[in-house]
Amino acid sequence: MNKKFAPTVRQLRAFVAVYQLGKLSAAAEQLFVTQSAISVLIRQIEQGLGTRLFDRTTRSLQPTQAAREAVVVAERILRDVDSLGSSFRDLSGLRRGRVCVAITPTLAAIVMPPVIRRFATLYSDIHVVVDDCAPEQFMSRVIDEHVDFGIGTPEKMLADADLQTLMHDHLSLVCAPDHVLARKKSVRWADLAGHPVITVRPGYGIRPMIDATASGAGVALDVVNEVSFLSTALWMTASGLGASIMPSAFATGSAYPDLVVKTLSGPQVSRDISVVTKRGRSLSAASQSFVDVMHATLGKRKGVSTAQPM
Repeated sequence: MNKKFAPTVRQLRAFVAVYQLGKLSAAAEQLFVTQSAISVLIRQIEQGLGTRLFDRTTRSLQPTQAAREAVVVAERILRDVDSLGSSFRDLSGLRRGRVCVAITPTLAAIVMPPVIRRFATLYSDIHVVVDDCAPEQFMSRVIDEHVDFGIGTPEKMLADADLQTLMHDHLSLVCAPDHVLARKKSVRWADLAGHPVITVRPGYGIRPMIDATASGAGVALDVVNEVSFLSTALWMTASGLGASIMPSAFATGSAYPDLVVKTLSGPQVSRDISVVTKRGRSLSAASQSFVDVMHATLGKRKGVSTAQPM
């Protein structure tokens, strides 16, 4: 016996077919190959194992004791192979699977509901797990592969991460309809002078970008409230406590449709929302389908510009 010999799946199928049917011709017909091919496969497996599997007569093949013992193992291996193939087909055919997404709570509340509903309708057998993490945890969740991908606007990009733009966004002023700036056709950073504003805390999220842009425009912002979550800024603005500075997507998809959203210009500051993946890792069929559904669903939202999927 060749100790390094490992029968191929093709050889095992030939062996089991001959064992069950008792004839080379019948096995060849079942496996859609020639009779001579079956004969070669049986000879190869016998040579590799160093034992005879069938005693040949003029009318049929009789299994030896070695064959009777080996067929139990061979049938189990083929069942496992067939089960694995079925599992792969289910995954690639999106008949089952799992998608795990990292996203901050505020962004999740705005982006995810319509996407989740649409995806569940199209792929009811795929389980979606939402990892609602803090902004400072976002990149580590993706890079350490706790999730399949993330959706967000990472503050610090890492060398081993890739971005695919999902939605084009800009820093905007969000205010009540009766706010004096709501009547302006366009709002520049310089126009914020003297107006109370609400934004995130120093060093948190978009605050460094806001401070740097305002400083460059020569504006000293009158920040009357500093929050940890943009959802808090939204209800404060809706309650009349002041205008907010935030990416427009957070306001246009919020529970306060009456608020006015004005993209800030002079300069205009991009704040795109992206799909973030670990470099060198491809998305599963289920994850890619989720990303495709996001593009299609968010593209229908009023006031949102989506990037075309790659």
